[in-house]
Amino acid sequence: MKKFYALIALVFTLVACSTPQGATSSADKKAARDQERDKQKAEEEVYDEATFQIAVQALNAHEFVLEADQLISRRGMSAFVNTTTNFVMMNKDRATVQIASNGMIAGPNGVGGITVDGMVSDVKLKTSKKGDIDFSFNVQGVGISAQVLISMSNGSNEASATVYPNFNSNNITLNGNIVTLGESSVFKGRSF
Repeated sequence: MKKFYALIALVFTLVACSTPQGATSSADKKAARDQERDKQKAEEEVYDEATFQIAVQALNAHEFVLEADQLISRRGMSAFVNTTTNFVMMNKDRATVQIASNGMIAGPNGVGGITVDGMVSDVKLKTSKKGDIDFSFNVQGVGISAQVLISMSNGSNEASATVYPNFNSNNITLNGNIVTLGESSVFKGRSF
């Protein structure tokens, strides 16, 4: 009987020695990868929800900037652009729309496009049953008379702003992220 126990102990010792320390099975590795992916996804969801809540607060306070990284013309022509020179900004009762696409629209603002300022009126914020946000306002100034409609999906600060000029049908859509005035890094060109 002692030989039997000694043989079992020897087998366990050999098995333990043949498996390197820290080695895991492919199932364990897959489980670890899945757990890491789930953790990253959960962290992204928390971050997206936090940026969404900050963006909603900025919209409610009328102190925000939509920093656009893409412009889409009325005819569907699309261009990826610099977020520091393409934006829609609201600061209380004033709004600025700046487009500097280096080709889609040319203008005299000093950064390759147009910058228009105006007074804000008729501000409306609507929240759908799903939590999506629609924010609209009119802006009236020397160089602009337009309606701006901003749409932001629940759970992210990614938004789309469409500018509808009152005197022509040259609508333009700016896609990007809504941030607070303090977080914004936009460069405002010469306005008219």
